[in-house]
Amino acid sequence: MSTLFITCGLPGSGKTTLARRLEQEHSALRLTADEWLHELHPNLSGDALDAMRGPVERVQWSVAERVLRLGQNVMLDWGLWSREERDHYRSRARLLGARVVLCVLDPPLDELRRRLADRNAESPTGTFHITDARLDEVLKYFQRPTPAELAMYDDAY
Repeated sequence: MSTLFITCGLPGSGKTTLARRLEQEHSALRLTADEWLHELHPNLSGDALDAMRGPVERVQWSVAERVLRLGQNVMLDWGLWSREERDHYRSRARLLGARVVLCVLDPPLDELRRRLADRNAESPTGTFHITDARLDEVLKYFQRPTPAELAMYDDAY
């Protein structure tokens, strides 16, 4: 049985670090939207970058479905900030007969700011510069999973 691992967390929470580890541990195809976006549009940021995220995620999900149907594991390394998004992908994966594991990364806000400052200074490949103002903006959209939601998954990290 294939497994879909999905990440839930804000920028700088450690999603990609965990995704890389789980990719190796579970022989999973890792789909990281930011890496594809950086490859396609390295100079975009803010709203322009957000406008490109939807098409990239749709293509990645199409690939993910094919891989899950083949019985292989997938690591979907996105933020999935809303309950609605998480429910959508959990339901779609279950229709394919896959297990679904939710990986929640939710460090304290001061830790997120520190990590983002470090990452911004280093500018590693596949990442985008995220200001404190941008983090404050996206915080408005983040819905932490409730215990009832967590119970809907096969496992959670």
